[in-house]
Amino acid sequence: MAESQRVVHGALEPEKLIGLDLIRACEAAALNTFKWIGKGDKEAADAAATDAIRGMLNLMEMCGTCTIGEGIKDEAPGIFVGEKLGTWSQGATPVSIALDPIDGTTLTSKGLPGAISVIAAAKTKQPGEFGLAAVDSVYMRKIAVGQAVKDAGVALSFETPIPDLLRAVAGCVEKRPQDLVVCLLDRPRHEQMIVDIRKTGAAIRLIGDGDVAAAIAPSMPDAGVDLYMGIGGSPEAVLAAAAIKCLGGEIIAHMWPRDEAERRALRDKGYTEADFARARDSEEMAKGDGIVFAATGVTDNAMLRGVSVNGRIARTQSIVMRSRSRTVRYVTAYHDLTRKTIRLQSDGAHRTL
Repeated sequence: MAESQRVVHGALEPEKLIGLDLIRACEAAALNTFKWIGKGDKEAADAAATDAIRGMLNLMEMCGTCTIGEGIKDEAPGIFVGEKLGTWSQGATPVSIALDPIDGTTLTSKGLPGAISVIAAAKTKQPGEFGLAAVDSVYMRKIAVGQAVKDAGVALSFETPIPDLLRAVAGCVEKRPQDLVVCLLDRPRHEQMIVDIRKTGAAIRLIGDGDVAAAIAPSMPDAGVDLYMGIGGSPEAVLAAAAIKCLGGEIIAHMWPRDEAERRALRDKGYTEADFARARDSEEMAKGDGIVFAATGVTDNAMLRGVSVNGRIARTQSIVMRSRSRTVRYVTAYHDLTRKTIRLQSDGAHRTL
């Protein structure tokens, strides 16, 4: 593409230019992880995905700043807040990046469904700005709904009793409360929530990990999920918010300190009890219309097929969406493994798989 043409298009919708590159980065992470699926080593899988996704992102013509990355919860290899990504060449688009090389490392290590590689990017006015929120707590409490609920003007609140919330959602999606499907992580902390949901007659879809895709599901056509709720990772909340903005749905989330030690640490950073209780919506977590979301399946999940290999051909399935146009594209790619190379950041080389 000629430089003059790049400038013309970039002045209009610069985020449009990076969507396919983000898919390539997610594909690289998924492909480089394939050999670790089911091998019981989540750290090795995470390191492989991180090496590949960082290597590909640093080839992109952008001034990227990592707003929120992977590795916070378990000290795994990660791309961390403030890290510069991309070429940072003159005139390159400034973007805020949130990513998880593998959302679902445990699922990957066990060979279970639900793992994806995911990136969100938000166009910013200046390099180094955070268009995607950096949340200091490890976990957030979340509620996510689809466009029909948002368009109906339902006021989402964590103070709303679960039966009342489910009745409101049911009215928007033209179902009875007992016909709703609610998705949440299978965790002891959700025991009372599960009891309260089941008292309404609604069905529950419990997941082991991977709550980015789960939070997005109510906004996806034909996903079969009407509501996502519960406590999960803060990076995952930001990533889901970016996708949900592209789909017209809504998510609210507030900080959820795991224990008194984390609560004290957050207070030392200046947070108050009011800050812990304040709900952030999708606009606060993912600012503006210049949002791009991309993901590639690592293992099969409700949104995407996982990586599969047949002889010398690997197949990946990815999704890319933009908030400005609310366009959603699925990309199925076939990679000839005798020719396919991935740039790894660890040595700067393009390696065959």
